[in-house]
Parts: sequence; structure tokens; C-alpha cells
Amino acid sequence: MLERKAKMWQKIAAAAVSFALLILIWQLAAMNPQFSQVMPGPFAVLQKFFVSFVEPIGKNVMLQHMLITLSRWAAGFIAATILGIALGLTMGWYRGFEAFMRPLFELVRPIPTLAWIPLVILWCGIGELAKYVLVFIGAFMSIVQNAYHGAKSVDRTIVNAARMLGCNDRQMFFTIVIPASVPAISAGLQIGVASAWSSVVAAELVRSSSGVGWIVVTGQQNNNMTQILVGILVIAVIGLLLALLIRRVEDVLCRWNKRGR
Repeated sequence: MLERKAKMWQKIAAAAVSFALLILIWQLAAMNPQFSQVMPGPFAVLQKFFVSFVEPIGKNVMLQHMLITLSRWAAGFIAATILGIALGLTMGWYRGFEAFMRPLFELVRPIPTLAWIPLVILWCGIGELAKYVLVFIGAFMSIVQNAYHGAKSVDRTIVNAARMLGCNDRQMFFTIVIPASVPAISAGLQIGVASAWSSVVAAELVRSSSGVGWIVVTGQQNNNMTQILVGILVIAVIGLLLALLIRRVEDVLCRWNKRGR
């Protein structure tokens, strides 16, 4: 226990030093007059960041922009999680369904989310539905892929033993396949969180009137580098927090399968 706490504090100290070093280098660079014309210093960005929670950017303060973007992300990601896990596990366990679905999935899987934007706009318009669909696409493929491999990698010794005890396919699917696939599903969710977050920001950059992506693109239109960096900072922080949240969920669900970190 003491050794684990010591390692944790070492990681925290190393992270603090790396962030401090980044801010120091950034501030030293910002002291150069030529550099400061195109890149404000870290303290100016942080000041604007905290002020934006009181003074609105556009029609909303920063917290409202964050909640709007998170609601778009959550809608698409939750739908992708439910459908992706269901499709991946079913495709990995039932051979007939795998033979039918996997060729189509492998054809669509390499297409990047950005390539879907023109089609999604044509199908769904430029409203909220288009953003939900893009987030869904961004997360769906990685979740399906990992759930599929989780189901395919179930220990056949356990499966054969369950068959000998009289379990049918449905019983084995719910009592053996799903629990054994949880680590792989968790890995897929880790990737899906990042992909979905990137997708919602990209969707807001294309067309939006609110959200953290809108903050960045509006800053570009107004040639406001400080606002652009504030938006990028918010995107980075929320993305990190979402990744840590999913990692925490993984730790809870996979206590029996913890990896050494």
C-alpha cells in the first residue's frame, strides 16, 4: 500500500513538473515581441479562461458552452456504446451473424469521421441531429471492434466446460461471453471517448452557434488568438477528464483483471 502511494505521488510530481516546464517555456517565448504578436502568454490565456465563466463569449458563459458540448457528446457516445457493444458481441459470438455483418463492417470501418461530414449534413441538415450522428460514428467503430475481439477471445476451455454442463448459447452469451469481454470493451470505450470528443468538436467547428468548438472557430474569425487558445485549453481539459472517468469505470469493472500501472 505504501509503495503504491509513493508511486502515485511520484507520478503527480512528475506531471506537475512537466506542466510547470511547459508554462515556463511558453512564458519565456511570449516575452519575445514578435512571438507575442501571434501567441499570447499563458497567464493571459488563463486569465481569459477564468473571466469567461463570468463574462459571456457570444450568448453564453464558458460553463454553458461546456455543458452544451458535453450534452452533444453524451447523446452520441451513449448511443454508440449501447449499439456498438451489442453489435460487437453478437458478431463475435454468433458465426452466422459474423459472416453476414463483418465484411460490411470492415468496409466501413476505415472511413474517417471527417469524411462523413458532407453526407451527414445532406442527410441530417446542420442542426443538432447532425452533431449527434457524427459523434455516434466517431465512437461506434472502435467500440464494435473491441467488443468483437473480446467475444472472439473468450477462453474456449471455459466454453467447452459450460457446454458439458448443459449451457445453451444464450446462457453462455450472458454468463460467460459478456463478463469475459469487459476488459476489451473497456479498451474500446477508452478509444471511443477520445474519438467521440474529437468528433463533437469537429462538428461544432463546421457549423454551430455555441459550444467549445464554436469558441475556437469564432476566435479564428475575429483573429482573437487568446480566445482560440482558451477554447483549445477547455477542449484538452475536458478530454482528459473524460478519459480519466472512463479509466475509473474500467478500474471498477475490471478489478479482477487490473494491469500494473
